[in-house]
Amino acid sequence: MFTPAPVKQHRSRVHGIVAHLTGRIDDGSLRPGARLPTEVEIMRMLGVGRSAVREAMSHLQAAGLVETRHGVGTFVLAPCNAAALLELRIGLEADAAALAAERRSDAQLAQLGAACADDAAFHLVIAASTGNRYFHDILAHVRTRFVPAVHDLARELRDHQAIYDAIARRDAEGARAAMRTHLVNG
Repeated sequence: MFTPAPVKQHRSRVHGIVAHLTGRIDDGSLRPGARLPTEVEIMRMLGVGRSAVREAMSHLQAAGLVETRHGVGTFVLAPCNAAALLELRIGLEADAAALAAERRSDAQLAQLGAACADDAAFHLVIAASTGNRYFHDILAHVRTRFVPAVHDLARELRDHQAIYDAIARRDAEGARAAMRTHLVNG
């Protein structure tokens, strides 16, 4: 009879794999362009299961540390220029907030209100509310390059409220300014 590992144990294995591979990337033993060991090699090396390895790879991809080329392998990416990426994100998201204020529907405003406590969802609802799918597609990709940091949840909620209020009153410049402040302070 198969007894699945407790979720907590699985999560700690995933975090252990991520920490191990991130450490090898950080210390230079896995350089940009290097091919990671195969799933089987990682399973053997670290004594973990396939599902933990796959989930760890998903985390590393979401953090922008590796990319998988189907049929070829998983490779270490060059570190991104975080300052340049943040500049891009501020410009895109500030403009998205302004467009959302002008174009949002009542249903989208309700979705935005419901998403205030979930930072990722909040920003993606704003992008969708622009009516321009490219904002959503690009911002969804750009956001994966940012590793979530410990943050001030109370400040984040205040910032989200200010953005929401500006979008609700269809104040494009207010929404742009509130989004810029939110991202610069974050």
